[in-house]
Amino acid sequence: MPVDTTEHAHGNDYCHDRPGLPDPMLPPLTRRQADRMIQLALTAAAELGVPLTYRGDAALVPAARSAGEPVLGISNLARVVAHFEEDRWPEIVADHVATIIGQFRAGAPAPPDDPERQLIQRIVARDALPADWSADRPDFLPGLVAVPSTVDDGLITMFLEPDDLSVSPPDADRFGLTNLRRLQDQVTYLDNHDIRIALVSGNGYAASRALVLDTVLRESLQVQHAPYGVLAALPARDALMLHVIEDLSVLPALGLMLNLAARCYDRDPGPLSPEVHLVTPELVWHRATTPLTDGLRVRPSAELEALARRLAIREETR
Repeated sequence: MPVDTTEHAHGNDYCHDRPGLPDPMLPPLTRRQADRMIQLALTAAAELGVPLTYRGDAALVPAARSAGEPVLGISNLARVVAHFEEDRWPEIVADHVATIIGQFRAGAPAPPDDPERQLIQRIVARDALPADWSADRPDFLPGLVAVPSTVDDGLITMFLEPDDLSVSPPDADRFGLTNLRRLQDQVTYLDNHDIRIALVSGNGYAASRALVLDTVLRESLQVQHAPYGVLAALPARDALMLHVIEDLSVLPALGLMLNLAARCYDRDPGPLSPEVHLVTPELVWHRATTPLTDGLRVRPSAELEALARRLAIREETR
C-alpha cells in the first residue's frame, strides 16, 4: 500500500484550561496556540464540505465516524506553523487542509511507471508507520528505516509492500539509492570558534542523504577523504548535520551538535532522531554518546573515546 507522507489539517471545539503551557500532543505549540490551529483547521475542512472533529490525539477525525472521510494528522502542521507569526496561520492551515483533502479525494497515488528512474530511497521513523507495513524492513539506524518512495509536485509517497511495485524489493532499494545520489544539496555552515558544522538541506530528502553519505561528503562538502570520520545527525526529514573530524575539537563539536539536533528534533516537521552518530571512514555508523546511569546525562561512546585517545596521541607527537 502506498503511504502518503505529506501531512495537512486542523481544528475543532477542543479547549484547554491553561493556555500558556506547552501542548502535550502538539509541540512546540502552547495550548492556546494549539487550540487556535485546531480551530483554523476544522473551519478550513468544513468549508470544503468535510466535517471533522478533534479528540485530543493530534489528528482530526470524521465528526460522524464515517469511513468515507479522511483522518488528518496535524502534528507536523503544528511544527510548521510554529515557525511563522500567527497572522500567517490561516493561510498556511487552509492550504495544508485543502492539499490533504484533495489528495484523499484523488485516491491513492499510482505506483511509478518507471521505477528505475522514479524511486528514491527515504528515511522515516519506524514508529510513524503502521507496524505491519514496516516489520520486515531492517533499521538503518535504531528506530529509522529506509523505504522506496516517489515525489510528485511535492507529494512524497512511500511504497512499503512489494506488491505495490513492479520490481523486486532488492531492485527497488537499489534504484532508490541510485536516484538518491543524484539529488542536489544546499549546504550552509555554522562556525563556532574552531568548530564547523555543515547543515545539509534543500529538499525533502536531506536527512535521507545519510544513506549516501560518501556522495554528500565528496560532492556537496568537497571532502575527498575524512581520515577520522564524521559526526552526523539526522534530527528531522529536511536536515542532515555533519562535522568532519580533524582533531580534538570533535568533543566540543559533539556538544554543539547534540544541542542543535535536539532543538531540530523538537521543533521541525518530520522528526527522526535527536542522536548524534560517529561515522567511520569506512561508513560504519556508531552512536557518539552513551547515557550515564542517572539517565539525564550522556558521555562520549566507547568508539568516540577511542578515537579521542588516538587524536590526543597524534597531537602530542607533533
